Amino acid sequence: MTDLDGHGRPDTPPAAGEAETLLGFLDFQRATLAWRCSGLDPDGLNTTVAASSMTLGGLLKHMALVEDAWFSRSLFGNDRQPPWDAVDWDADQDWDWHSAADDTPEQLHALWQTAVERSRTLTATALERGGLDQPAVKIDAYYGVGPSLRWIVVHMIEEYARHNGHADLIREAVDGVTGAGLGGVPECDGARHHLHRSP
Repeated sequence: MTDLDGHGRPDTPPAAGEAETLLGFLDFQRATLAWRCSGLDPDGLNTTVAASSMTLGGLLKHMALVEDAWFSRSLFGNDRQPPWDAVDWDADQDWDWHSAADDTPEQLHALWQTAVERSRTLTATALERGGLDQPAVKIDAYYGVGPSLRWIVVHMIEEYARHNGHADLIREAVDGVTGAGLGGVPECDGARHHLHRSP
């Protein structure tokens, strides 16, 4: 059983195999976004900071799209899932960000959580078939090959970590909530402080 910190985030395994380590860090980043977006009403999820139009609601919807794009469409070649299949992406390439303001908090969280659970199921299937070396069915236009599951997982860690930095700033603007809070203790205290500094 995976231990969770005070914000519902799983411990990252310190001495596991490659797949378990990578997926552990991905799930930690996923849970960090969930924490940053938790407990907010529509106004909170639609708050912007400075000149940016980015919102926490938009982040949830965007990451639901990104989960579907990499683990379903790219890795397995599946068609887009609803609601993405009915969008005119040529008319609005940022529809996921813009349309989030029309959704309730419950709809946004459910959309993202459903996408995450589907990604976990598809990842498990890919690991059984070919491990982290399993290539994506869809050929990437930039690289000219189907990226490996390893590449996709690392990219998703990067994607979540980058947007979690955005989420930190937006959430602080909403209600002043700050801090990493690993294991329910401040990042400047406790045994886990090593996760926030160089060795």
